[in-house]
Formats: sequence, structure tokens, C-alpha cells
Amino acid sequence: MIYPIGIQDFEKIRQQGCLYIDKTALVYKLAKDIGYFFLSRPRRFGKSLLISTMEAYFLGKKELFKGLALGQLEQDWTVYPVLHLDLNTGEYKNKDGFHDIIYNKLSEWERLYGSSPTETNPSLKFAGIVQRAYEKTGQKVVILIDEYDKPLLNSIGNPELQEHYRSQMKAFYSVMKTQDKYIKLGFITGVTRFSKVSIFSDLNNFTDISMDPRYVEICGITDKEIHDNLDSEVEELAFANNLTKEECYAQLKDYYDGYHFRQDSVGIYNPFSLLSTLSSKVFGEYWFETGTPTFLTELLQQSKFNLNDLVDEEITSNTINSIDNMQENPVSVIYQSGYLTIKGYNKEFQLYRLGFPNREVENGFTRFLIPLYSNVSTVKSGSYISKLVTTIRRGEVEQFMALLEVFFADSDYRIAGEAELYFQNVIFVVFRLIGLYVEVERPTSDGRMDLIVKTSDYIYIFEFKLDRSADEALLQIEDKGYALPFATDSRRLFKIGVNFSSQHRRITEWKMAEK
Repeated sequence: MIYPIGIQDFEKIRQQGCLYIDKTALVYKLAKDIGYFFLSRPRRFGKSLLISTMEAYFLGKKELFKGLALGQLEQDWTVYPVLHLDLNTGEYKNKDGFHDIIYNKLSEWERLYGSSPTETNPSLKFAGIVQRAYEKTGQKVVILIDEYDKPLLNSIGNPELQEHYRSQMKAFYSVMKTQDKYIKLGFITGVTRFSKVSIFSDLNNFTDISMDPRYVEICGITDKEIHDNLDSEVEELAFANNLTKEECYAQLKDYYDGYHFRQDSVGIYNPFSLLSTLSSKVFGEYWFETGTPTFLTELLQQSKFNLNDLVDEEITSNTINSIDNMQENPVSVIYQSGYLTIKGYNKEFQLYRLGFPNREVENGFTRFLIPLYSNVSTVKSGSYISKLVTTIRRGEVEQFMALLEVFFADSDYRIAGEAELYFQNVIFVVFRLIGLYVEVERPTSDGRMDLIVKTSDYIYIFEFKLDRSADEALLQIEDKGYALPFATDSRRLFKIGVNFSSQHRRITEWKMAEK
């Protein structure tokens, strides 16, 4: 089996005999519609391959679809002029970033379809190219734009540059309305959904299929597709890891499944991580190893955001579908970037409950947060987590608390926020990491934070206070009866009260009592 890891060109995949999970029936369905479409999916989820597949289809490359669903569905194989713009290649660190990419592509199209001396800016050039492509071929034009939002994401933190890109992009994309009579279909992909008002306001017939139930499976891989296409490869992976095939399927699901792009939809596997695992025969965090977008780091550094809202807060459909207010609430961009997914839906109030899609994402994202909220570096984080979990499993409370104190100590507080918010966010990071290896519950009482950690031999009840005392924290554990549910449990139980100082921004006192 040849796995197309990192290969985004449909023609190359087909010619080299690589694995291809057949999505072409959905491509055919989409292609038979008329208008402009947008699809949001996380990075490394197959958007570029989808664009490449559509390009091959509209260029009439019939031989590439032999044996695929579209090869049976299509009878005419009309050849259309295709204008394919990939914005993923630019850096966009200055005002020339978008301009340079666009002019390079416009020059390429002008060599095919001609130019006019009166076309003096990108919008005029684009409009002229669309018209001449139609007149020269006799067929309406197909416009495919991949990663449209890269300039905007790369300029987060620079409002002036971002506004410059917005105006440039708006003028360029407005051509699709003025030249609509020459266009058969426009298809645009991106990680995020900046609102139509800001960039695509002229395209009033623009259709967002990101949460359309008909196209949920157009990118990524479903459980059924794994069983239908990769069952023997899963068996090989199981053998290499001393697992039964059933255990291997369960572990793949735990690590890489769980993306839901609308409520009550089938779960989708991250294709990059899944195929990397099957190829290497090793379970790993492949999606995160390709790098975390810098825009996410910058966004979290700027926002005064409580990380508990990542998994506790319900958000509206308007919030989940637009990131124009991401400085105030970054949840939508974190969701659209693939770090959160839909876990539940309140139909009456149209509210979405979000959460981490799988173990790979939760582990990787939480590790990514460590150097932002502490003095523990990314390089040392693995060792640090191992020590935290080991001491918890062994019942070594003093060693665990010493490690926890190190996590707070000497941080340069690069993340914005007051001491209370910083404290809450550090606790979130630490116990999400521990929760990947032992059971962690976070019930709440009277708006205060408490945590229960369970291992095979121990139960820990933590109560955290801000500018109070460890004694007060222990007293609350008693007054609220947090230990009562474990009265008949044979495991050793520790009650731990912790105080955090807002002045010193660290743990200043902790005390322990046993059942």
C-alpha cells in the first residue's frame, strides 16, 4: 500500500497508484450544482486534494477517474477553463504578500488567455481573464481558490495589515459577481469562516457547505471507509503493536476519530494522522508534529480567555460560524482550526457544546499550552508530565505538589489576563494533561473550583483558593461533603487544600488531610 502522506495532487496519486478513498461521488454532486461554494475544514484534512480532484474533473481528465464513482456517473466529460489559486504558499508578513501571489498567478493565466493594457490592477486583470477564458473556450469558467484565509490568519496581531488584506481580497473576489455570466462554479476552501460581510459581501448567492449534511464526509475518512478500504492494513498495525484487531480499531478511534462538523453527524478521522499511523505502524501525534499555527499562539496571547470555556461553554450558531470577533472570544477559531469539535447540540436554543475531538488533539493542544502558561519548555514538557502522573499514581502528594509549584514559579506571564484568570488557566492545563492518563473530574460548587483525581489505588480531592488559606480550602471540602461519595471506597483518599497568591502569582500554601 502506498500512502499519499503529504501528497495533495490528485493526478499524482492516481498515476502512482497511491491509496485514494473515493470521494468523487460527492465531487460529482457538487459539480452539478451552480453557484459559489465555501468549505471550512482544519489543516491537513484534505482540502487541497479535494480542490485538485475538482480541477482534474473539470479539465476532463477522464482516465484519472477510472474505477471511481465519478467515472461511472459522468457521461459527457466537458472540458472547462479552470482558474486555480492556491494561497497556502505565501507568508503574508507585509503588504506585498497577497499582491505578489496574485500577480504571479494572474501572469500565468494571461499567458493562457491573453491580457489588455487597460487592465491596471488585480481586479481588472482577473475580470478580463475570466471573460477571455470564456470567449476563447466557449465554456464557462471554474474558479477554485484554496486556503483563502491564509493572508488574514498570518496577519493576526497586525490590524492595519489585516485590513489591507481584507480590502485587497474583497476587491479581487468581487469579480466573481461582476463576471457571473461567464462563471460556471466557484469553490473556495479555508480553515476559518471570516464573515461574508467583510470579504464576500458581493456574493449574495454564496453557499457555505461546511455544516451541510450532504457534504459532511467530503474531507477526512469515516469509520466505514476504514473498514471497507483499510481492514488488512489495520490488522498489520494491530500485529505490530501487540493488539487484537478490535483493540486496534478502538485505539485508532480514540486517537484520531471524533471530528463532527455538524450536530448528530458521523465521526470523521483526521486523514493525515490516520494514514501516518498505518504507514509507520506507530501511534503518534502526527498532526501536531507538522506544527501549530502561529496565529493561534498570537490569539491566545492577546485575549483574556478562560480555558475552561473551551469545554464548558455553549456557543451560538452565529459564534461558531464566524471568527470576526475572535479577539473577544477565540473559541470559534479554535473550533474551526480543528482543536475543538461539536460534542452536543441544544436544538431548542440552537446552542453547540464543544470539546476536544480525540486523544491526539487534546494531548497535543494541552502540551502546546504548557510553555505559554508556565516556565516549563516544550522540550521538557514530556518529562514533566510523566513525573506528575507517576507521583499521582504512587500517592506521593508532597512530590506532586512540589511539581505543581514549579509549574507556576518564575513564569513570565506572556498570556494576557489577571492573576485569577492565569491561575484558573494553569490549573486547566495541568489537570487536562493528567486526565489523559488517570481519571479527572471537575465538578463545581458555588462558583469555586475543585477537582477529583482517581487512580487504581488513590482518590484525591483538591480545593483551590485565591488569596485565602489552605485551611479554608480544606474546610470547604468538609462542609460541602465532597468526600461522602467515596465513604465505602477502599482506595486511600487525600483531601488537599491549596492557596494561590495573586500578588506573587504562585502557590503559597497547601495542606493535606486523609479520610
